[in-house]
Amino acid sequence: MLAAAAAISRDLGRVKPWIYWTDLLLTAVIAYAAFAGTLLSPFGVFSGLCAVVSMLAFYRGISFIHELTHIKSGSLQGFRSVWNVLIGIPLLIPSFMYDDVHIIHHAKTSYGTDRDPEYLPLASMRSTAVIMFVVVSALAPIGLIVRFAALSPLCLLNSRIRRTVMERYSALAINPAFRRRAPAGTFRRAWVVLEAATSLWAITLAVLAVTDVVSLRSVAVGVAIGAGVAVINQVRTLAAHLWENEDGLPMTLTDQYLDSVNVPPPSTLPALWAPVGLRYHGLHHLLPSVPYHNLGKAHRCLQDRLGIGSAFHRGNHAGLRNVLSRILSKTKLEAKTA
Repeated sequence: MLAAAAAISRDLGRVKPWIYWTDLLLTAVIAYAAFAGTLLSPFGVFSGLCAVVSMLAFYRGISFIHELTHIKSGSLQGFRSVWNVLIGIPLLIPSFMYDDVHIIHHAKTSYGTDRDPEYLPLASMRSTAVIMFVVVSALAPIGLIVRFAALSPLCLLNSRIRRTVMERYSALAINPAFRRRAPAGTFRRAWVVLEAATSLWAITLAVLAVTDVVSLRSVAVGVAIGAGVAVINQVRTLAAHLWENEDGLPMTLTDQYLDSVNVPPPSTLPALWAPVGLRYHGLHHLLPSVPYHNLGKAHRCLQDRLGIGSAFHRGNHAGLRNVLSRILSKTKLEAKTA
């Protein structure tokens, strides 16, 4: 499987810029147009439909942050900056929150260990903890406003606060034990610029809301859509792995793949809840350099080459319900035997 994946990677690793740009720009247009439709329409079916479309489009736009961490330097000139202007800064999730963090999740010696910022042994936790893992994500919009409107300015006043915020509140991570290392070089300069821009935007939003320049309804709609995006993403995160590395020891690449999840066709809903190639998360762990628009082709090629019954095939799952049922059924068992 690993040899076949390496061969596929060489053939399908090239980025097609026109796909990235077209996808991002259309997604942003749909997201903001639907958001405007939600705000400008009276409460009813149409405004509700606009809110759902806006939520799903913003979620797709945010999902490009995953691609940003894997795109080779120079492959997509200006794409990172445009993404930050259109999505990252307005939604208070600038790219530095994921840069230099997600790559640790892919390190062979870090995946599934206590050093992995994106891993918890969820399958061995109680079911109530897993449910809260999803529910608490609805508070993300409030948390991000506090992070950038309040903590960013405080970082300028106190070095201890600055270090704490950098280590614990500057990464899209689910592992509470993870501590982020200090940025350096050009990345540090990019971080400072993005943090300043995002902080100014967050402060502006807070001031407009407090002074009633922006109506309470608009604030509520924005927070609700942001909460919806966060919950969908957290459900998708829960379904991205089986979370069965209970002992926290390093895993082989094959074991990492089998602990990760592909939800390939004929299932259609992953196009909404796992967009931008995230439905092939297991395959992505084998082929992190393959751009999202080639993952479907790579999956078909490997499936045809390796066949049913192979380790590769065992990484495929029927759908979201199938994955969540497997995880929750094991958590219930752990709770009964605890």
